[in-house]
Formats: sequence, structure tokens, C-alpha cells
Amino acid sequence: MSETARKTTTESASTMSAYSFNPTILREYDIRGQIGKNLSEQDAYALGRAFGTYVAGLKGTHVCVGYDGRVSSPGLAEALTKGLREAGMDVTFIGLGPTPMLYFSVKHLKADAGIMVTGSHNPPDYNGFKMTLQTGPVFGEKIQEIGRISASGALASGAGGRTDKDVKEAFVSRLMQDLTLTRDLNVAWDAGNGAAGEVLEMLTSRIPGNHILLFPEIDGNFPNHHPDPTVDENLIDLQKAVRDNQCDLGIAFDGDGDRIGVVDEKGAVLRCDILMTIYAKEVLRNRPGAAIIGDVKCSQVMFDEIRKLGGNAVMWKTGHSLIKDKMGELKAPLAGELSGHIFFADKYYGYDDALYCGVRLLNALSEAKGGLSSLTAHLPVLFNTPEVRFDVDEEGKFELVPRVAASLALRKDPDIAVNDIDGVRVSTPDGWWLLRPSNTQSVLVARAESDSAAGLERLKAMAQEEVKKLGYTLVFA
Repeated sequence: MSETARKTTTESASTMSAYSFNPTILREYDIRGQIGKNLSEQDAYALGRAFGTYVAGLKGTHVCVGYDGRVSSPGLAEALTKGLREAGMDVTFIGLGPTPMLYFSVKHLKADAGIMVTGSHNPPDYNGFKMTLQTGPVFGEKIQEIGRISASGALASGAGGRTDKDVKEAFVSRLMQDLTLTRDLNVAWDAGNGAAGEVLEMLTSRIPGNHILLFPEIDGNFPNHHPDPTVDENLIDLQKAVRDNQCDLGIAFDGDGDRIGVVDEKGAVLRCDILMTIYAKEVLRNRPGAAIIGDVKCSQVMFDEIRKLGGNAVMWKTGHSLIKDKMGELKAPLAGELSGHIFFADKYYGYDDALYCGVRLLNALSEAKGGLSSLTAHLPVLFNTPEVRFDVDEEGKFELVPRVAASLALRKDPDIAVNDIDGVRVSTPDGWWLLRPSNTQSVLVARAESDSAAGLERLKAMAQEEVKKLGYTLVFA
């Protein structure tokens, strides 16, 4: 494309109609909504114009676009691309695939920015957009700024080009680059009919050993189970495959392939905070003293183990963009969230890529003398709950947790400590419990952990009592 065709101008609000997004879809670290309710192709087009204007203001001209397997995603991606081009952006359209492939394309093609059309792990009628710059994620105030640009109508205008490019081969080759297997493994993989399916088939065809693939067909209706590996019932098929085929482990992905779920050789679920201890051991062996980040939902066992391994354990806010930003600030080689977002800046790019995490886990297991369970057998056994979500009103959800913090302050109990870095993480002599608002769903998220069964029950009761004061019911699994 010539410099003339790429040139953009900014039109005044008087010559360009403004467009205001429903404010509830402008989330902390992405844009997310419900098709037919507060998200449409018109929103996608408007986002293309506004994001293109934002990138143009940074002297950028090149944006990559990808989309996941949801029914609404192709239409949203086309409308988004139209908006970007009319803002003067040259678009590389990489098509259907997982979110980390979009992130990879931005790095690999040296683009200025990228947008992934994805609803991640949300129900099939939800969708949204994850945005990134070459220099880091787009989140928080930047998302609000993009909303203001759209509402102002002062939008860049131009005639950008479009190139359709298949980057799957390059992406899989990059994933294979860090594979260091020392023995063949028998692995079950569950793509959950999500966007990672085709790439997973390409990847496993090149990894030595035996590979059993469940539901690799990309289907936005998710006919077999919902693609959220943090919910244990979604891992039942994978657990059965591991046991029936005597696999060394099982690996599952969410709807857009940026979150990982793992079961060991016995079919037991390996929570991602415990999985992080396996990764931390290898990373800290090569980078002693490095900062390793975990979100507020992670087990105390993880933070303690990182310190024992010689690392600097850092607790931070939940959210893939927030974590990536903190990694850049601390130059951390590894970070992880309980929800399955795990980020490698050690040998890799620092974004959340569940396929890459799978490769690194195979490396670690191939070096072990025992099964996957042997890599965490030395850790103390704690009593904890999985993440529990309960529905709340979207409009007022961010006002609920401060009310809990105020209620706890009224107790004036010296044995209660509250960390409010993200929601409230409440520590007592029994352990801790957490309550925080989700940035992607109309829910509050809770979790509790103790060193005894009785202590866990007391923590759960305390959390339930505080939630009841809000007018909601918290039921732990």
C-alpha cells in the first residue's frame, strides 16, 4: 500500500456521526457483551473506527485481526475490519484461530496493534474484543479513551488495505521451537470445540508420543461441554480419557485457547496455582531471584513455594491485561492466574498462551522420574474451594465488595486482615477467603483456603455471612 493510500486525517464531530457504546461492555481489560442485547456488528464497526483512530494517534498503521469459533465472530470481525480500514489502518486478517495466535501475529509480523474477536469462556451468545499494541496490552483507561474517541465523532479517516494471511504454520513452528522432550508421553487433549482445535491438531501431529484429541472440531455452540477448564464438570471427559488410556496427563483449553486446565495421571485436577509451582522451578533455575506473579485468587502454597525456590513472589490483581502490564513493570519471566491464564516471558513473548503452556508442561514432565503428581507431591495439602461464581446485578456489582470491606471493619477484630488490592482477600488464623467482582461476567467470585477442614468451614461461613448482608446467597461447591 502506498503512503498516499495509507494517509489518515481526523474528521471533526460535525462531519462524522458519533457512536456511544453501552458503558457496561467497556470492561477493565477487554470489551465484552451479549449479542442482540448490548453488542452488535455496528459496535464492531464503531470500534474499528475508534481503535484505528487511537492507533493512528500513536503513529501506527498496521493492525492484525483474528476471530474465534463463535457463530457471531465472523460477522463481527468483518465489521471491525471495515471500520479499521476506514480509519486508515492496513489490516492483516489472520482469520479463525486462538487468541494467542493473534498475539503471535502482532509480534511475528511486527504490526502496531491487534484485535481478537472472542467471547473467551462466556456463554455462546456472548462475544467481545481483546486488544493489544506491539508494546503491551490495551486495558483500563485506554479502553475508556477508545470509548470517548468513538463518542466524540472525531475519527481518523482513510483508505487502509487488507491482506488475508494464514499464520498457523508459523505459529505452530514457534510453539515447537521450545519443545525439549526427553521421552515420549501419552497425552489426552481437550479442545472443547473451541478456537484452538485446528492448531492443536497441527501441533500434536509434530510432538513425539501418543496424543488423544477430544472435540477438536471448532463449533461455537459447544455441543459437548462448555469450554471453561476452571469448572471441574467440564473436565469429566478429559479425566475419563486419561484413565481409560492410561495417559501421563490431560490438558484442556478454554474457548479461545489462552487458558489451560490440567489433570494428572490419576485424573485429579491440578489447579493452576499449583501448576505454577512446576513452571516456577524451571524458570527460577535459570533466573534466580526473579519476580513471579500470581493473582489474588492463588493459593498461599504457590507464593510460599516460589519463595522457597528463591523467587520473589508477587501478589497482583486478576486480569490478563493487568498481569501482562505488571510483568512488564517488574520484568517478570512468569506469571499466572488461578483461572488458567499463564504467561511466559521466559523464552517467549509474555502473553497468555495455553498451547505454549502445554509444551512447557510436557518438557517438565518428561524430565521427571515419576508421574505428573510426583512434581507437586512435596507441597503441603491444604483444604480449599474452587472458584465459585454467583450472579449479581451488572450495574451495581462494583459497589458490593466495598460494602463487605466496610462491614469487616466494623468487626474491629485484630485477627482479621483485609487485602483490598483486588476485591477483598480476608486473612484469619484459619487461612483466607476472597470476594471480588468479575470483569467479564455479571458475577462475584469467591474462594477460600485453610490448613484444616474445620478451618475451611469457618472461613466459608464467614464469607457466606458477609455475602448474605448484600442480599445474595453464596453456595460453595
